[in-house]
Amino acid sequence: MGEPVRISEGDIRALLRIVSGEREDVPADGLPWSLLADLSDQIASDTLSFVGLDSHRENGWFGQGLPADGPSPDIQAFWAHYWDCEPCSYPDRTGDLRSVTKISDFYGARQWRTTGMYSEYLRGVEHELMLCLPGGPGRTVRLIFFRGSGPDFSERDRALLTLLRPHLREAYLDAERHRRGVPDLTPRHWELLQLVADGATNAQIGRILGISEGTVRTHMENIFERLQVSSRSAALARAFPEHAAERLSVSQLSGGDRPVRRRRAPDRARRARRRYCAAGRRWWPRRRGAGPPGPGRPPGGPAVAGSSRSA
Repeated sequence: MGEPVRISEGDIRALLRIVSGEREDVPADGLPWSLLADLSDQIASDTLSFVGLDSHRENGWFGQGLPADGPSPDIQAFWAHYWDCEPCSYPDRTGDLRSVTKISDFYGARQWRTTGMYSEYLRGVEHELMLCLPGGPGRTVRLIFFRGSGPDFSERDRALLTLLRPHLREAYLDAERHRRGVPDLTPRHWELLQLVADGATNAQIGRILGISEGTVRTHMENIFERLQVSSRSAALARAFPEHAAERLSVSQLSGGDRPVRRRRAPDRARRARRRYCAAGRRWWPRRRGAGPPGPGRPPGGPAVAGSSRSA
């Protein structure tokens, strides 16, 4: 990766042709086929794949390939060796989605042929060049060029993909917007989702908008129904596809990356260890000197002499 790289004026013009202009052949998933064909003209390969991978669930949600009539892959073999294959799992293990990588960055030729990924899934593939884009929590979108025997991909090939990366991401997001259209949400819904994207909890959103936390939950339920999703992360990815992958974090998913559910009463075991305060409509731990607020009992403090205890 330390070799000097020379990119010609012709290369730059070709890149500009690839990333400029509207493309009408937007498929149900992935990038326009004409764009993939232009990429294969610039970087010579035996096959090219553009795929969406979910490493948490160990599946893919779309896949494109050139030539399009290639053999059906053995997906079970792929996931069986995924985490042991260093170039395959590198983006998930390191979080590095910016580097354009090759098999030779991780293995020598002989070492690569001894791996399970080579023997059971990629037999005959000697060289690979991979670019990654964020696809949401646990997901990556990957553009991969494959070669059999012969020379490895050059540093010029790697440099071209590195220069193209932000433009390919924008092309993918443009295709997603074209496929999905603008979500049918009210102005209040958009305002609330923007606060969720900024990392606000339900309680904080309620204070900012001057509404109760219960109303915030109701709005979130309506948003989930309109977007046909079941989690905050999915709602943000649907509403803001261009920012979802970068902006989502654990703190931004406070309130739970899970469907909104009504609060349930304590289970039977917890009830046995608690006592009910009818005045406050709350359950309190059965600890000495830590009962619910009541006559003569300040919150969290011991009972005052002469006061009546709540059972």
